[in-house]
Order: sequence, then structure tokens, then C-alpha cells
Amino acid sequence: MSSPTATRPPLKPLDLMNVDALLSDEERAMRDAVRSFVRDRVLPDVGDWFEQATAPKELFPELGRLGVLGMHLEGYGCAGASATAYGLACLELEAGDSGVRSMVSVQGSLAMFAIWRWGSEEQKQEWLPRMAAGEAIGCFGLTEPDSGSDPSSMRTTARRDGGDWVLNGQKMWITNGSIADVAVVWARCTDDERVRGFVVPTATPGFSAPEIHKKMSLRASVTSELVLDDVRLPESAALPEVQSLKGPLSCLNEARYGIVWGAIGAARACFESALDYAGTRIQFGKPIASFQIQQQKLATMALEVNRGTLLALQLGRLKDQGLLHPEQVSMGKLGNVNAALDVARTARQVLGGNGITLEYPVIRHMNNLESVVTYEGTADVHALVIGQALTGISAFR
Repeated sequence: MSSPTATRPPLKPLDLMNVDALLSDEERAMRDAVRSFVRDRVLPDVGDWFEQATAPKELFPELGRLGVLGMHLEGYGCAGASATAYGLACLELEAGDSGVRSMVSVQGSLAMFAIWRWGSEEQKQEWLPRMAAGEAIGCFGLTEPDSGSDPSSMRTTARRDGGDWVLNGQKMWITNGSIADVAVVWARCTDDERVRGFVVPTATPGFSAPEIHKKMSLRASVTSELVLDDVRLPESAALPEVQSLKGPLSCLNEARYGIVWGAIGAARACFESALDYAGTRIQFGKPIASFQIQQQKLATMALEVNRGTLLALQLGRLKDQGLLHPEQVSMGKLGNVNAALDVARTARQVLGGNGITLEYPVIRHMNNLESVVTYEGTADVHALVIGQALTGISAFR
């Protein structure tokens, strides 16, 4: 029983549940370092990047020096940080912009993780140290124009030709694609129908990555197609440790985990902007924060941000203990991205007309989250994954 005279710490509006107290000193230090980087390097310019649909490639070596590229992997120049520390980094990066967090997620949790988990020692030595330093950029080719939620229907093929592999096909919605030095591409083998992964240097003849334009979301991020036209690779380019969909799906689960945290970073940024605005915007002779309807909106946003952060932290602790199930990641991704969308839309209303300008972060985050709710598994697919975990019945087939 707690003492009635115990001294309670004061409430913090941006951390009402005092989640900060649940973190270790090391975790807080990592979070604060990434937060400072975002404040100094991202926030001053990200509105312009979004408006101009540009993503500065020079961020990669800076992110490498910060230590966040593949930070949750061991060896090969990677930091070997905990899953929780990596999640906190994702939260802070996406509080800056979803595009920046996507750059880091695709580099570390998709391209680097695929090589680290399923690659040969030679592939690891060749690529991982440079990718951890941001000296080489990676992308991950799984989604196709007609194969999104159902990767088993992929049409990209890998054909044997003597001692080589020849790849043909098309990938779609590929982050980092046109600026990448290496692509991890998944294809179906024509001889046995197995799914194999290939490490493809993007300078290989027959490989091209036309950029996708006219996006209204994730504009501060490069999104491309990958076109493979008789791309010839040696046997050593194939990932040797997996020959099934288990390979790409394991990578997606790593990336989805980062999204669970990242989405709450976007939500927190929107809530913080709305809270500040409500306290300074004067209408009818007083701040709009004094009106009940605005306080209700702020309370609901605070609830979702705090609840989502606690959910992400629980998944992080489970992952660090080796106890995390993919279905739990689906619950986190579904819940936190939907919550972040609600927070962003509510914050947009609090800011009124100012909510649609890039002078404030809200409309940028709101647009970005419309992509986040779809990529790495749509909300509908994650709901069905959870439904199968609850009932034991698959609704997919």
C-alpha cells in the first residue's frame, strides 16, 4: 500500500503516464541522441523536403554516424542495441517524418536484416559494414504491381543458366530504390517454385529503378519501381540460408516492429503541436485550450499517444526476451497506426486552417500515415492475422 505522504513526481503533459521512468539510462540516452539529431538536422528542413518531394541522400552517412542503421543487429559494424532502444530511435525519427524513419527501417530492418539473417559470410562482410556506416544504401524488393498483401503470388522469376541466375520481373513501391547501391530482391525459381532472395548490386546490367512521382504521401522519401530485365547474377548472389517465403516475411516482421514505435512518434508530434497551438491561439478573448470541446480533443489525443507508447514498450520488452510473436506485432501495427491517424486528424482540427500548412507538422504527418497504414501489411491484413490468432481459423484462403 502506498504511503499517503509519498512524494509524487509532477505530471508531464507530453508523458502523462511517465513512460520515461520505465526506460533504462542507456535507452534514454539513445532516445535523446536521436531526438537531438531530428531537432537539429530534420525539423528545420523537412517541410521543404516534403513540399519539393526530395529526400536528401546525404542523410545516410549522418545516420550511420548516429549509429541507427542496422542498430539492432550484432557485428559487422552494427551497434548491437536492444530492440527497445531501436524502437525508441524509430519513434524519434518518425516524430521528425515518416520518410526519414522509412529510410532507416528499409536500410536496417529489411535490406541489412535479410543479409544478416539469411546471407553468406561473404555477403555480410561485403555489404553490412558499409551499410551500417551509411556508405552504401540498400532497398528491398518484394511487393509487385499485382502482388501486395499476397506475396506468394509474385511473378518475378529466377532462372538457372549454367552457373548463373537470371532474374526477370518488376517490383513496386520500393523505398530507397533509385538511390540504392544494393537491392535484396525476392523471386520465384522457375525450376522448383521456391522463393529465393538475391543480393543485387544496382549497377548490374538489366537493373533499373525508375522513381515514382506525384505522391501526396511520404514525399520526403524516395519511392521507386524495380525493373529486372535479364539481370544475370552469379550463384554467390543468392541468399543461401532460406528458400521460402519465411525469408521475406521474417524481414517484414522486423520492419513492422519499428512501425509500431514510429507511428506513435508521428502521433506525439501532432499532439504536441496541437497542445501548443491550443494554448496560444486566442478566440473569443481567451485561448482555445480553455474550451471544453478542445480539452476533450487534447485528452483523447494524450490517451492514444500514451496508450500506444506503452503498447510499443511492451512489445519491445517481449522482443528483447525472445518472446515476441508476429501476431503481437500485427496487433501493435494495427492499433498504433490507426491511433496515430486519429490523433493526426484530431490535431488538424484543433489547428483549424493552420493545420493544412507545412508551417506546422500535422498535415505532413497525416498524409504520411495514410501510407504507413497500408505498407508492411495493410490494416485489413493485420486484422485478419489477429483474427486467426484468436479463432484458429485462417480467413486468407
